[in-house]
Amino acid sequence: MFLLSRVKMVDYEVTISTSFLDNAGTSDNVFIKLVGRDGKSEHTKLEGGSSFARGAVSHFTVSCPASIGKLLQIQLNKQHFPEFPEDSKWWPTKVVVKSPEGDTYKFPICRWINDSEVYCFTEERVNIKSTVESEVNERKWGKTYPVNDDYRWHEPEEKIPHYLEAESFESLPDGKFSYCKDKEFDCTLYSGLAEIYLKGLDNNKETWADLDDINGVFLFKRTDISDYVQKHWKEDAFFGYQYLNGVNPMLIRRCSALPENFPVTDDAVSLSLTDEMKEGNIFLCDYKSLDGLTPNTIDGKKQYLMAPLVLLHKTPDKKLMPIAIQLKQTPADDNPIFYPTDSEYDWLMAKIFVRGADFHEHELNVHLLRTHLLAEVFAVSLLRNVREWHPLYKLLVHHTRYTLHINYKARELLISGTGFFKQYAASGGDAMKRLLEGSTASLTYSSLCIHEDIAERGLEAVPNFHYRDDGLKLWDIIHRFVQGILSFYYRTDTKVQNDTLVQRWISDIFKHGFLSQTGTGIPQSFTTVKDLVKFVTMVIFTCSAQHSAVSAGLYDYGGWMPNNPTTLRLPPPTRKGTTSEDTMLKTLPVKGTTANEMAVLWLLSKQSSDSVFLGQYGNDHFSEEIPRQLMKAFQGRLQVLSAYINIRNKNLKVPYRYLDPDVVENSVSI
Repeated sequence: MFLLSRVKMVDYEVTISTSFLDNAGTSDNVFIKLVGRDGKSEHTKLEGGSSFARGAVSHFTVSCPASIGKLLQIQLNKQHFPEFPEDSKWWPTKVVVKSPEGDTYKFPICRWINDSEVYCFTEERVNIKSTVESEVNERKWGKTYPVNDDYRWHEPEEKIPHYLEAESFESLPDGKFSYCKDKEFDCTLYSGLAEIYLKGLDNNKETWADLDDINGVFLFKRTDISDYVQKHWKEDAFFGYQYLNGVNPMLIRRCSALPENFPVTDDAVSLSLTDEMKEGNIFLCDYKSLDGLTPNTIDGKKQYLMAPLVLLHKTPDKKLMPIAIQLKQTPADDNPIFYPTDSEYDWLMAKIFVRGADFHEHELNVHLLRTHLLAEVFAVSLLRNVREWHPLYKLLVHHTRYTLHINYKARELLISGTGFFKQYAASGGDAMKRLLEGSTASLTYSSLCIHEDIAERGLEAVPNFHYRDDGLKLWDIIHRFVQGILSFYYRTDTKVQNDTLVQRWISDIFKHGFLSQTGTGIPQSFTTVKDLVKFVTMVIFTCSAQHSAVSAGLYDYGGWMPNNPTTLRLPPPTRKGTTSEDTMLKTLPVKGTTANEMAVLWLLSKQSSDSVFLGQYGNDHFSEEIPRQLMKAFQGRLQVLSAYINIRNKNLKVPYRYLDPDVVENSVSI
């Protein structure tokens, strides 16, 4: 007779939280394995049909024959059902495990979980330098955390920031659009292209006979601001206003001495320029970055790309008015300086050539390089070097969401050899490469920090500068939050100096983002908490507020093509009195270029349905009480600022809205 004894199992209580993000949930099968000092659990399926829905907090039991000791690690993976897309993903924020001994272990996740891959996460209190951590590392990785080799740098021939190496879209390791967002992106793109195709505008080489006909390109894709632009684009006051509150507020600077190559006289502008400069009333916009570039050839025809200088005057009624425009950098008899007193079309054509130059400076330097490409550097370095339990990862992970995906799309659809810029922009081809290289060479740390940038450009006292006013407030709110969080985890400068993950992160950024150029001012390492706080603030500001400021209004200000031409088909006038409405129409882009420009700008400006706005981290990112309180205070300050901006904007005569925290996305996503 045999005695059968029942093995007494010990139970671990597992709580899993899924993000509040749209499309963060999953209906797939989810599996977990617990790894402890003295053993590990079986690979256990977690039952529950709606347990991993968006925002769900679900509880499970994982049983083991005996205690596995102090918990060190968990492993998660999921498997899709055949009826669901294979690329569907899940975004859990954290896993909490309570042991039979009564101990609680917390595992921050905060990342997408793809199908059929096993993901390992370390308990948040485990220190990389501890004996326990070394034991885990020896079993899994060796003695120290390695670089995550899923994220490899591609180093292009051009001297521009490096980016993620990916052979195809499908090979992107993480950060791809959710299934719904991907379909939404494609739908927006192809609906715009289909509309212009059905109207016969997609490849139309005809010149516009009347500018009002541009209204027929997209009858239903209009905004309040785009309507305003159409009505006021010829006005000098609106031309000047855009340098402060349009999509490119990054070029204008106070002028204390006229450049030698811009010989404007007092008589020509009916002002004492010396006196006005002393009063801080003269401003300069210099497009010297475009000088010497070889313009693109489109449909076998040479295009034209100028490098203008623009002088502006702050009037007693606080308007910023253009008073002189020179379209090429070198003074010459065939390079006249244009003034508001010139004929209607001489002056209007000069402004059109400036607006064309601004398109290229803005799109390739201010937008692409200084937000998208830098955001990818910050993201790839983070994902290569920093682990999910780390406070830096928790702070920045939402600001990397979708960055890798949208940048891959940009390289494929916009800046490739067959992309939008090559087909429809004067800066396509070699000019684009040279402009990006020159802009990269001129990048500085201080220009990415709004307080320092505004001071360096002498713009502290310019009236009606909403980008500055809102941006400074946002920077300060972000800085206060980052300072609170990082000061909680780093009580001394020595802790920052000894954090190898943080030091590896900034070293990667210096090398691959700023090409190891010490003149940029970018730190190569962090020696103080203060230095780390400032840099992390800059990263968050760049990926959220700055990107929103220079991208959200693309269609608003550029959807009316004459205000934002991507190319110009005739050279600028070499002498005055030779232009007319017919000259203007023959200089502006043809119908097909106009239609494709509008379709692309509509796509790039469209806010995603699953946007996550600044401050919407969710308190589940940080388990300690003080960081959670700091998060709530951060969100409260953003709400107060948003309310103030909304009230202010309702009273503006000229519309503006791009730094409202309620419309500032957390990440460079589109």
